[in-house]
Amino acid sequence: MSLSLGIGLHFSLAFVKEHQRPFIPIHHMEAHALTVRMLEAVEFPFLVLLISGGHALLALARGVDDFLLLGQSLDEAPGDTLDKVARRLHLKDHPDCSAMSGGQAIEYLAKRGNRHDFQFTTPMGQTLDCNFSFAGLRNQVSMAIAKKESEEGVKTGELLSCVNDIAAGTQHTVASHIVKRTHRAILFCKERGLLPQRNPTLVVSGGVASNTYIRQSLNILTDATGLHLLCPPSKFCTDNGVMIAWNGIERLRAGKGILPYTEEVRYEPRAPLGADITAEVKNAAIRVPPLKLKVQQQ
Repeated sequence: MSLSLGIGLHFSLAFVKEHQRPFIPIHHMEAHALTVRMLEAVEFPFLVLLISGGHALLALARGVDDFLLLGQSLDEAPGDTLDKVARRLHLKDHPDCSAMSGGQAIEYLAKRGNRHDFQFTTPMGQTLDCNFSFAGLRNQVSMAIAKKESEEGVKTGELLSCVNDIAAGTQHTVASHIVKRTHRAILFCKERGLLPQRNPTLVVSGGVASNTYIRQSLNILTDATGLHLLCPPSKFCTDNGVMIAWNGIERLRAGKGILPYTEEVRYEPRAPLGADITAEVKNAAIRVPPLKLKVQQQ
């Protein structure tokens, strides 16, 4: 990642210097958060959930360059967890999944599975903040896979008979964890008056936002809490150049972060997003009421 950023920055600086044009640095997660404004008339402030193979975070977007960070992953991202579970299940050897990514394979097989056959514990149930953790869930799933392999006498690389059910249980628990943390973020923002009274919005983006089960779970949440759910089309949820260009347009219009071509610029591989108020969220210790996720699989 650092090498790619370095090459891109070197090319961009040379380009703006050659044509004597302003330079607009872009924050990757900020770009994900603002993409929806290219497609919908979404006014600030709004709540943002960014979930992908590399990130999981909740933030309040108050302006083009004004974010409050409410929570983030303490270990790995949900997309990374789904990919690792898929590899552990050897889904590349599944006749229907060989051309799919790990997350796509889990979603595909989960539609045929029974999530109740493998009921994994939702992470961080007693931690009253909006941070995420998926590594513990992955360990739970790995232990369940190892146990079933032993019971079935499955050799390395072979597929378990219950692979659909494990996929369904994993996907549901990931969705449940995401929904619970987002639910607390909504309650926190409402309690502090951080969201508008009229048409408050939750924007969900990133590669994992393409998962229909997770989207439907979040739709259940927004219906229960009175928010409007917006997700960009899948082609704009994953990393793309359009979102970077749009973020540049947003900043140019607002006159935010525009540098002269003579400015020295450096990149940050993991730059923080906005002002971190995760400690404030934790101190609020908001308890989330139960919410049944009855998702209709298609």
